Amino acid sequence: MSASIPSTFKGFAVSSADKWNQPKLVSFEPKKVSPKDVVIKNICCGLCGTDVHTVRESWGPLNRKDAVVGHEIIGNVIAVGDEVKSIKVGDRIGIGAASNACGECSRCQSNNEQYCTQGVGTYNAVDTLADNYVTQGGYSSHSIANEKFCFPIPENMSSVVAAPLMCAGLTVYSPLVRNISNIEKPVVAIIGIGGLGHLALQFAKALGAEVYAFSRGSSKKKEALSFGADGFIATQEEEDWEKKYHNKFHLILNCASGVDDFSLDKYLLTMVVDGRFVSVGLPPAGDTLSVHPFTFVRNATSFGASLLGSKVEAEEMLKLAAEKGIAPMIEEVPINEKSCGEALTRCEEGDVRYRFVFTNFDEAFA
Repeated sequence: MSASIPSTFKGFAVSSADKWNQPKLVSFEPKKVSPKDVVIKNICCGLCGTDVHTVRESWGPLNRKDAVVGHEIIGNVIAVGDEVKSIKVGDRIGIGAASNACGECSRCQSNNEQYCTQGVGTYNAVDTLADNYVTQGGYSSHSIANEKFCFPIPENMSSVVAAPLMCAGLTVYSPLVRNISNIEKPVVAIIGIGGLGHLALQFAKALGAEVYAFSRGSSKKKEALSFGADGFIATQEEEDWEKKYHNKFHLILNCASGVDDFSLDKYLLTMVVDGRFVSVGLPPAGDTLSVHPFTFVRNATSFGASLLGSKVEAEEMLKLAAEKGIAPMIEEVPINEKSCGEALTRCEEGDVRYRFVFTNFDEAFA
């Protein structure tokens, strides 16, 4: 180990679901640092919708009474394990929604480490590879992750811009590049113009696609077009849109986290033969999408999903974003107990365009 590490970290923690938007400043013991781990002093952290789902226990119980969330983390490296090869003390790196994996299975060995069956989430996850430590997220003074899940940040990219790319950016980049790279003149539709969707529009355009935005209403049309959309469809305002766009899309990327008034059958009617519908937005547990099997038959449609992305994809994404000027629309929030709770509440209410990024960590954790 190349530097000393604080014996305790500080963070803004939620104690229970009924106090999900009342985080308190706490101190907690960090996980034991392994030879492949990287330790960073956090600079900033984005707020992801997953943070809200987690503290509200929408996807399952909190696994500790001082749960610190946040997985769009940017920080400076203060220590590295003895087996870390690609990262050194002083580097500025990012950590996303995964923090550990076995490194030995076929998935890890094929640049699919985010799908490792022993994979560990950055927070509220039991790390069986680290003495069953329950992981803590980035609303904190420091973070620890396996080198494989630490992504160097380009010099010309600010930390607050980079933060949302760690989860939201990678979540949309991976399915885009995996599904349209081999298609000549791909046509892509993005459902849901929010924290994920506004980045998906930019990345799809940068990857050479003709891009369309789907939203229930037209309030986001101007912004969607500014993000690169070639067309905009307001599904609750336009009649027979599924007929107008019949046989249009090679890929539909669903970035919406809700399922209310969601007509999957209509979306699938707009796809070309062998088109793919890929979902990355995650609603609360128990919410489902329904579709008639005949809709699949008509277009030989494939239905799938995607989880995060690999380190290789993260590095490609960051390079592309730096070259093309791809950036999230953000609202910076100096982190403290009050502002953290308010931001969680606003995110749950959909009152953000389009990502919060917590800042002023040195002051908060002094």
